[in-house]
Amino acid sequence: MIALTVVGNVAVLAGSAIFVLAAVGLLRFRDVYTRVSAVATAGGIGVILVCGGAALLQPSVDTLVKVVIAIVLQLLTSAVGAIAIARAAVLSGHRFVAGTDTAALESDAKDGETS
Repeated sequence: MIALTVVGNVAVLAGSAIFVLAAVGLLRFRDVYTRVSAVATAGGIGVILVCGGAALLQPSVDTLVKVVIAIVLQLLTSAVGAIAIARAAVLSGHRFVAGTDTAALESDAKDGETS
């Protein structure tokens, strides 16, 4: 039981640290695209660690079901939300940071014009 408590606490702290790093990324990254990437990635990994750690601290079937549901919903909605925000930024003409390779976007735009 002590091992579960230690692993659970470490997982919760690691997940919390990932959320803190994502918050720092929001302040440090220069454009919306890198910010969205940081938050979406941290959201997925951080929620898995925090919820998984909480499940280890209070092990029961009810807790496991709730944690699995929370993780699955977070992973599904985080990815969709990040894609929607990035697409809205592209369509609104938000500029990329200098040095960003936008060749794939240009080829997608050309493909869209022909169809």
